[in-house]
Amino acid sequence: MTSPASLPARAGRHCHAALNPLHSTLYFSPDLGSQLAECGITDSRTAYFAARAAPLGAVGAATVTAVFYNFSPALVARHVPAAWDLASPETVLAARLRAVDATWRRLLGEEAASSAEMAEAADLALRAAEACRPHGRPLCAAHAALPVPDAPHLRLWHAATVLREHRGDGHLTVLLREGLDPLEALVSHSASGHGPSRDWLADTRGWREEDWSAAEERLRERGLLNRHGRLTEDGSALRKEIENETDRLDRAPYEHLGADGVRRLTVLAGGFAAAAREAGAFPPALLGG
Repeated sequence: MTSPASLPARAGRHCHAALNPLHSTLYFSPDLGSQLAECGITDSRTAYFAARAAPLGAVGAATVTAVFYNFSPALVARHVPAAWDLASPETVLAARLRAVDATWRRLLGEEAASSAEMAEAADLALRAAEACRPHGRPLCAAHAALPVPDAPHLRLWHAATVLREHRGDGHLTVLLREGLDPLEALVSHSASGHGPSRDWLADTRGWREEDWSAAEERLRERGLLNRHGRLTEDGSALRKEIENETDRLDRAPYEHLGADGVRRLTVLAGGFAAAAREAGAFPPALLGG
């Protein structure tokens, strides 16, 4: 294990930024919908909630709302636990892996899916994930407990997902510390100019216009948002502190991997992620396009 001082600043964040799109390809893929439709889940939002929550077991809406954090409770309740009446978590997990397989082969090609670079990236990511600890990180713990697939591209997706949820669970801890409720977190992230568009976030997370406006007003009262809906100086400083603290809570996997391993994984994962984007993995609206 390398010492914290030997890991360059933001190296873990940069590696996460390369890995996270690979994890996310599943949720924008038509293959997830087609695989789950064969299991009886035909609604796209039900498919998302089922696919991401399945490692937790047949949990109810309250649990999913808690661990996903920024979704409207009313939206979650429309899809969970009804999803488990259509397909068990075990069935969903098997369909999810088939969807990842089809998605990556389509986006990256057969040669890349079985390449030496893919296998190398998978080994590096799995080594980093060894240092993910379960305490206080329910989504990370649930995904880490799943069997590691055999195929290199599926092993990389599995590891990228564990690492993504490790960072995400830690991020929620920081949001709670800073007193940002689920919608305030979304609004401030969108207002930073670095997140997805307001319309896309409000729609996909199930929030009404009046909910969003009320959250904006709460942030204005705290001096974090101006009348134009952009972050104030204090708001920008808070979002920066949130990301820096998230980095701190997410250091362990990358310290465990070491600076050279992190650098190599960032290059490999970044290349695969760029190829996925070029192949149309993500909708333009995701980034406000």
